[in-house]
Amino acid sequence: MSGKYAMGINGFGRIGRLSARVMLEHPNCKLMGINSGSDTKYMAYQFKYDSVHGRWKGTVDVDGNDLIINGNRIKTSQTRIPSEIKWKEMGVDYLCESTGKFLTAESAQPHIDAGVKKIVFSAPAKDNTPTIVLGVNQDDYKPEMTFVSCASCTTNGLAPMVKAVHDKFGIEEAFMTTVHAMTASQMVVDGSSKKDWRGGRGGADNIIPSSTGAAKAVGKVIPALKGKITGMAFRVPTAD
Repeated sequence: MSGKYAMGINGFGRIGRLSARVMLEHPNCKLMGINSGSDTKYMAYQFKYDSVHGRWKGTVDVDGNDLIINGNRIKTSQTRIPSEIKWKEMGVDYLCESTGKFLTAESAQPHIDAGVKKIVFSAPAKDNTPTIVLGVNQDDYKPEMTFVSCASCTTNGLAPMVKAVHDKFGIEEAFMTTVHAMTASQMVVDGSSKKDWRGGRGGADNIIPSSTGAAKAVGKVIPALKGKITGMAFRVPTAD
């Protein structure tokens, strides 16, 4: 391992695949294992071709249940039950939990029981798991923390700006708006959404108002602003 961090990924969607790219290019990381709902051949295809960020410039091969990317052998598994993933056998110490399903310490504990040392949630936690946003509260991180959330994309964009304004001038109340690229949860063309009529409109042709938990999450990383910020999102027809 040569002192590199032994990394793993649970959930090979947009965040999981792009996290894999970062890990493979980082000199201090070695990607050891990935758990996905897809078979290994499809994982290779999904990783190699990205509509937004382009084709992977290195090599991608499959050997049985192993991905071989740029010569790096990566073990894969296919299960939706964390306790069935053999992280210890894969050699994984640090896990990116990017399914969006296991966002509490309790639900993610099976990963620890399977051999993982630390877990980073790629989304806001649904319990009191510490939330860390670089540039805002990274000093709150403690080495003994087993579970950490890195919040959401919007919170990472919002919190540093809010911190700068609050530190300089003070914030009593605030309303934020995020202009967000369309996501996989939206309709490609006009469809039906009984709970959210406008959410059923085609994502490629409409600017669609939506809710966001990003403003509330700011209170987790800047406690002085808890309950003082609210906001909304607009899903716009762009891919990134």
